Amino acid sequence: MALANGGYRNHCPYCLHSLHVDISAGDRANDCRALMRPVAVEHHSAKGYMIVHQCTGCGTYGRNRMADDPHHGDDLDSVLALMHPAVRDHEAAHRRRRNL
Repeated sequence: MALANGGYRNHCPYCLHSLHVDISAGDRANDCRALMRPVAVEHHSAKGYMIVHQCTGCGTYGRNRMADDPHHGDDLDSVLALMHPAVRDHEAAHRRRRNL
């Protein structure tokens, strides 16, 4: 998805999941094609905040820049949940209560 700031996003802006399609950025040469689950957020001094994904098929880890586009940025609640395990645990408990 093209962003207003000229960048591109390779993950869903709401759930932050991606697909395991690349071997090298943009080549679409990976046959795995499994879901890449967001597992953490890291800060890189040159690239900013990075979403860490783990492939649900082969277990490979990858990092992608967080989309900070002012109009189409990533969902901050989802990003914060990855950054803070206590928030993630609270949200999971809330979903369980809601489903009872």
